[in-house]
Amino acid sequence: MATLYVCEYADDDINSAKEPPLAEQTVAIGGASVACSNAFHAQTRLIRVHTDAICSIAIGKAPTATAAKKRMAANTTEYFSVESGFKIAVITNS
Repeated sequence: MATLYVCEYADDDINSAKEPPLAEQTVAIGGASVACSNAFHAQTRLIRVHTDAICSIAIGKAPTATAAKKRMAANTTEYFSVESGFKIAVITNS
């Protein structure tokens, strides 16, 4: 099963994000948009997103991922500044 891994950090600077993360979540990647089950922690300012499959993501209060949104290649990691209460949604892509 393809998975999106999300780590949440209180600091919005990649170079000073301290471990352990505030929270960690996984989201199954499939043919329909799926959002993480929990909104980001109240202190979250930065997320680390890793995917083990090609996918597209959307980030926001009530995100819906589509193949036209941010595409991530398989086995890549990216960082995004976010607001508390946001969620991430993911869908498979090619």
